[in-house]
Amino acid sequence: MFNLTGKSIFVAGHRGMVGSAVVRRLEAEGLTVLTRSRAELDLRDQAGVDAFMRREQPHVVVIAAAKVGGIHANNTQPAEFIYDNLMIISNLVESSHRSNVEKLLFLGSSCSYPRLAPQPVNEDALLTGELEPTNEWYAIAKIAGIKLCQAYRRQFGRDFISCQPTNLYGPNDNFDLNTSHVLPALLRKAHEAKVSRAREMVVWGTGEPRREFLHVDDLADACVYLLRHYSGEMPLNIGWGEDIAIADVARMVAETVGFRGELAFDASKPNGTPRKLLDTSRINALGWRPQIPLKEGLKHYYGWFLENEPIIPAPLH
Repeated sequence: MFNLTGKSIFVAGHRGMVGSAVVRRLEAEGLTVLTRSRAELDLRDQAGVDAFMRREQPHVVVIAAAKVGGIHANNTQPAEFIYDNLMIISNLVESSHRSNVEKLLFLGSSCSYPRLAPQPVNEDALLTGELEPTNEWYAIAKIAGIKLCQAYRRQFGRDFISCQPTNLYGPNDNFDLNTSHVLPALLRKAHEAKVSRAREMVVWGTGEPRREFLHVDDLADACVYLLRHYSGEMPLNIGWGEDIAIADVARMVAETVGFRGELAFDASKPNGTPRKLLDTSRINALGWRPQIPLKEGLKHYYGWFLENEPIIPAPLH
């Protein structure tokens, strides 16, 4: 067991959905958390990251920083998705090595697995097939991050670990319809359809693909658990081990929000990966399981959205 008490923990990407949840989880235990905003530290700048790490000397690093987005963003910004993420990951891993960081956790993504991987997807499926074209630039950078952690473990004996979260939702999510993932997009569309008293709400794709959803607070709990209890090369899956059709989750969101109109599925829009369910048996065997069911999580999610709606960017037309 790795003892976090008395350690300085740098959470890269603390203003994002994942990073902010990890910070909340660590601070709830009274642990020392170190953060920097993008204005204070550009993680793509190797010299800047090196100087920061030498100066602050954190004991632990959590890499939650990334350029993220949904299908539209990935399709229209491929160069930014691969370059920005490669630079962030490479700089943080190398600087952590140079600064003798005791433990590092890199957050990968379930989209790193092959598009048609056998379901449920276990960790051994990595690099066994072609990626989903709508997010391959992001996925390749995430795979590189996993391999960097493995390489530094092998060559330098560093305790650098990684994990593969499933689809996430929760406070500080991205609700910009031009760049968001499926669940925040559905929540925002349902809310605006309710407010405008629209007769229908358009859902991208056929509604047939299946997705697994994990509340970000559960992910944060898993991250802290892995920091304490895991030291291995395998990137462990984090999820519920259960999935749901997009059509069904759209109906669940509409019910949560109170939208009583019709759902219109636009089959001209891309579906993405047909199914993406994670095999979570390895992390379950370590003693960790999620605690927030989707229906309960959606209620809190919508409550956070309503409280923060004034600061959420308006959709572009």
